[in-house]
Amino acid sequence: MQYPTAVRSAEIEIHLFEDDGTIPNNPKLPLLLYRSALHFADHDPAAVCEDVFANHGWGDAWRDGIYPFPHYHSTAHEVLGIARGEARVRLGGEHGAEVTVGPGDVIAIPAGVGHQNLHSSPDLLVIGAYPEGQSWDLCRGEPDERPGVLENIARVPLPDTDPVYGEAGPLIGHWRKRA
Repeated sequence: MQYPTAVRSAEIEIHLFEDDGTIPNNPKLPLLLYRSALHFADHDPAAVCEDVFANHGWGDAWRDGIYPFPHYHSTAHEVLGIARGEARVRLGGEHGAEVTVGPGDVIAIPAGVGHQNLHSSPDLLVIGAYPEGQSWDLCRGEPDERPGVLENIARVPLPDTDPVYGEAGPLIGHWRKRA
């Protein structure tokens, strides 16, 4: 790992969302929000996120923001690292949770769980990545997406590692005991 001092002990928020009829969410796996898990010091925040995720088997990284419309991925789990700026994000669909995230926060999103940018600072930069071997799709909760997406979500394998802490990270414990 190029930035070993970037990873900090973090407060973990756990959110399990039920299917709301539009966004299926994930019936077994909770979303994990790691508060201030990454410390950037004088390093490039995007490079730190990419390095930490890649070193734990979460690749195919991208740099951008979070879509301003409700969406989810039925074929892959996703991790989002906030490199710069702040955002108010709705998680779990219309009746889910609204959270504010900022630099160093990381969100591990199980396949099927809705997410949406409600508002963000102009400088928002998010780094996203996926477990090795998983390819994402883009679903918006349209009626014609079902039942195919429900079958997809059920087939997405658990990752081998936590995107921030590796093999012994909290994601592994929370997801394996519920799978």
